[in-house]
Amino acid sequence: MLVTFLTQNFVPLLFGGLLVLLMTGFPVAFALAATGLGFGWLGIELGLFPSVLFQALPLRIFGIMQNDTLLAIPFFTFMGIILQKSGMAEDLLETVGQIFGPVRGGVAIAVILVGALLAATTGVVAAAVISMGLISLPIMLRYGYSRVLATGVITASGTLAQAIPPSLVLIVLADQLGRSVGDLYAGALLPGFMLVGAYILFVVIIAIFLPKWAPALPPEARIYREPNGNSGHKSLVALLIVCAVVGVSWAQVHDGLMTKWLERSVPSAKDEIVILSMTLASLTALVLSIINRVARLGLLSRLAEQVTFVLMPPLILIFLVLGTIFLGIATPTEGGAMGAVGAMVLAMIKRSLSWTLMQEAMDNTARLASFVLFILIGSTVFSFTFNAADGHIWVEHLFDKVPGGVLGFLLVVNLLIFILGMFIDFFEIAFIVIPLLVPVAEKMGIDMIWFGVIIAMNLQTSFLTPPFGFALFYLRSVAPRKDYKDRVTGANIRSVTTTEIYKGSIAFIFIQLVMVGVIIANPGLVTDNLEKVEAMSEEDVLKKLNSMGGGDFAPAPDPLLGAGTDPAAPAADGGAPAAGDVDPMKALQDSISGGTDKKP
Repeated sequence: MLVTFLTQNFVPLLFGGLLVLLMTGFPVAFALAATGLGFGWLGIELGLFPSVLFQALPLRIFGIMQNDTLLAIPFFTFMGIILQKSGMAEDLLETVGQIFGPVRGGVAIAVILVGALLAATTGVVAAAVISMGLISLPIMLRYGYSRVLATGVITASGTLAQAIPPSLVLIVLADQLGRSVGDLYAGALLPGFMLVGAYILFVVIIAIFLPKWAPALPPEARIYREPNGNSGHKSLVALLIVCAVVGVSWAQVHDGLMTKWLERSVPSAKDEIVILSMTLASLTALVLSIINRVARLGLLSRLAEQVTFVLMPPLILIFLVLGTIFLGIATPTEGGAMGAVGAMVLAMIKRSLSWTLMQEAMDNTARLASFVLFILIGSTVFSFTFNAADGHIWVEHLFDKVPGGVLGFLLVVNLLIFILGMFIDFFEIAFIVIPLLVPVAEKMGIDMIWFGVIIAMNLQTSFLTPPFGFALFYLRSVAPRKDYKDRVTGANIRSVTTTEIYKGSIAFIFIQLVMVGVIIANPGLVTDNLEKVEAMSEEDVLKKLNSMGGGDFAPAPDPLLGAGTDPAAPAADGGAPAAGDVDPMKALQDSISGGTDKKP
């Protein structure tokens, strides 16, 4: 009776065993591997699996270690850590804060924009949240920002690292979905920018209707003024107009030039045009600022020069990395390697590159890469037993009764991931849950790039949702726990409570969920950015080959019918197969049955 129960409920018990191990606090990677091996042995003893079940496991593990796609993770991590540790975050926040500081909500908008820039350079939530928490939170508290708004903006902006390329989440999802990292980057680009715009719009609305929550910086806090007292914004606007003209002009000729240079047969993708146009615009600003400083022309204000020299180098690095990937010149792994080298060059120019910094960056990179690979190896062991028990069929049966077809499936899946995100890390969700959902999604005909972007946007909420929102804890670790005296104004500043941090995340969780709904309702936001490849039928291929002068091509003979056999031709002797001919159906049946139906 026990054997029957174990056999009939093997897959649910497999998940139950994994859940028990995870609840004990056992490391996830080892919990996955232990559950897979333990239940695999049990299945072999019960006669459910062959005894050779795990013989192919070493080859699978070596295959993971040889996966070129996953090499992009340490490269992009190293690039981000070098840029973050070299003081880029501090310079960005100070500079962007000076641009928007004179308007209400300007510092909060600066935090969002810098969060997007850090997302595109570091790709690590912890680095972004901690950096902005240390730098911008004291400034916002100093000048009277609402604590709920200040903490919410910092935590939400830090999580942009999950949705904006080059995101580590997108790399992992691409591997699990079996799709190109470049396609997933291209698909996530527009939704990521739209989410940034939604954050800024929310801050603007708060600044209009609740001005006391988001005051402007006072005049004494604006440090990049001209000798005559001007702010320097006019010079900055003029420089931006010149750069915009250059970028728009390139966008008009990009497709014609690239089609000719690269000998393409399809038009250039929109995201490629945008990235390269922004790259040229940024290079224009940097070159003009260098000429102005070297020649001492005095045409640009202090603010315009500061913005150019602080913002443009990391922007150009980001655009070059993404541009080479979108152009097909470099793979994501090669783009990540180029980004890592570029980050070291930028740190060297700032004179902040040291052996201590390199050692710290390499140590953190090795830790994160090892963490990811161990979880992936553990999930591979778990999937061996899961697939051997036909677990994918069990998962399909869980969803085949869900009403609403594709829409119902997506709603249930997103609800599941949203709930799981409250308790476990996105890597664990990507390696445990996503492989179970992919076969069902493919069977329903769901576009995998669209599906991946939806999941990535949903996983972003996992960093903000209590009780275990990681971004909330990162900010809690650097937010003031006790009242303190501000070093600039001398005023007493009240401490930031955990409740205020939790409250600050609620509005941004809602914004992210709305964005998930927008992507589900409008797949074109993702799929329209992908390069369209027109499929050719077999007849079209044969005609194309014949037109190229390769001779007459005919369809290959069906191996079951034999060489030179026309499936449409009548059989010899009025229908019975001629001697020496093969009856394909009988041969197929004999091969399946092993000949057991033959009479002696």
